[in-house]
Amino acid sequence: MFERFTRTARDVVRAACDEAESMRHRQVGTQHLLLGLLREENGVAYTVLRDAGMSRERVRAEIERLVGSRSGILSDEDAAALKTIGIDLDTVLSRIEESFGPVSQLPAPPASRGGLFGRRRGSGRFGPRAKKVLELALREAIRLRHNYIGPEHILLGILREGDGLAAKILTEAGLTLDGLRRQVLAGLDKAA
Repeated sequence: MFERFTRTARDVVRAACDEAESMRHRQVGTQHLLLGLLREENGVAYTVLRDAGMSRERVRAEIERLVGSRSGILSDEDAAALKTIGIDLDTVLSRIEESFGPVSQLPAPPASRGGLFGRRRGSGRFGPRAKKVLELALREAIRLRHNYIGPEHILLGILREGDGLAAKILTEAGLTLDGLRRQVLAGLDKAA
């Protein structure tokens, strides 16, 4: 599938992997893809997000608020689920570190191998929702009869998936997924 990605779409995915690694998250999630879209400071997807009031700093702060920055003991979705029932993973990890030493010294998970994005130490693995977003990006490109997948298709995939942390961040910012979708499609029509 990645052979249909434009250079900028590949850059977005690489940036998402970098964001996950810098936040010490075990898997790349939809929120990291959203950060990757905001790193690519041009194009339809970036313009729609910027005009909607989204920035890398704002999204990063929301990720920290929702799931924190940790060494990847659980997936981001697991941490968010625990948080909804009152368990703060960062607090639990702090107490573990007080008793047993730094969590960062625990054995790392086995690295994924092969492929364009499998070269990272563990953060290069995509979570199920991020994989779904990339699959939906392909479907969006096909539906629009585009012979490529660009950053705008990745954003459309995030909006269509609608349940990941990226969608939660967008809706908690007061944005509607349908409204953003219309803006992306209008931007694509204008650019054509």
